[in-house]
Amino acid sequence: MFIANKKLQITFIFFSFIIVPVVALICLGIGRYALSPLQILKVFGDLISGADGDVMAQTVIFKVRLPRIILAAFIGAGLACSGAAFQGLFSNPLATPDTLGVASGASFGAVFAMLFHANLIVIQFSALAFGLAACFITYKMGQVRGKQSVIMIVLSGIVVSSLVQAMVSLVKYLADPEDQLPSITYWLMGSMASANYKNLVLGLPFIVSGMIFLYFIRWRINILSLNEDEAKSMGINLQLIRLLIILASSLITASCVSMCGSVGWIGLLIPHICRMLLGSNNNTVIPLSVSLGAIFMVVIDTFARSASSAEIPVSIITAVIGAPVFIILLKKTGGVWS
Repeated sequence: MFIANKKLQITFIFFSFIIVPVVALICLGIGRYALSPLQILKVFGDLISGADGDVMAQTVIFKVRLPRIILAAFIGAGLACSGAAFQGLFSNPLATPDTLGVASGASFGAVFAMLFHANLIVIQFSALAFGLAACFITYKMGQVRGKQSVIMIVLSGIVVSSLVQAMVSLVKYLADPEDQLPSITYWLMGSMASANYKNLVLGLPFIVSGMIFLYFIRWRINILSLNEDEAKSMGINLQLIRLLIILASSLITASCVSMCGSVGWIGLLIPHICRMLLGSNNNTVIPLSVSLGAIFMVVIDTFARSASSAEIPVSIITAVIGAPVFIILLKKTGGVWS
């Protein structure tokens, strides 16, 4: 399905954002302690009015499920937005939030902190710092005689990502197999289980600020798809715009990884779905990626925590769903991307 009419595109994006809280409300009631939407609304009403309500329902909603759903929504929105920005920046349909090695760097920062039994806040800041450091190294390696080359940046990202992954493997090799290794391995698979309001307050501002920045410069990402001479003729400082987009996208990715571990496929799959629906104009792809990414991640996390007695790592589900869907999209589009 392709929506060509601009008014219909705007309407579609508007309703996609309305669906996000609806899906979140439904997912709040799914789990071992099931709640209907009316029961959930009553709990919120009791909270606002100050009336005594169902204590168990309040505990389940506000202390267990709501932080996870908020985190999942912003993780999905952030990774999808970051993936769409990278695909537009590099004019590459296979670009992902880890193209520059940011996710790998953040993963190393987290497991390195876990090796020394650090608490969640230290793990979060360590992941963020190492993720941005990996981005900085990649950007510097991509410079050729003082100028930036998109191809060199991508190749440098592959090298840095491979190097950091080797360092992650080294940390796993050094970790205590009885105590540390299982927690490190599980964290690398991605999970929203550690979500709490303190972590949200620390991490979400980075994700939100990055998404807001990418939203307001999304039209410039379209210009970057032109050749360099055409873009410069429009008065665009290519190096500055590329750097700002890389920084914003990397900040989002590093923050996401620092809060929930490595989650794959979101930044690759969701932007492709958006382009199949609305075309390759980033003015519409970026906002739709935010809403669809949030919906997709909330549904995936709800399935991960409620499908079985033991929680399933999120990255396993995203890969199981993402790979077949991506193949179907490739079949429908014939691999053509613009």
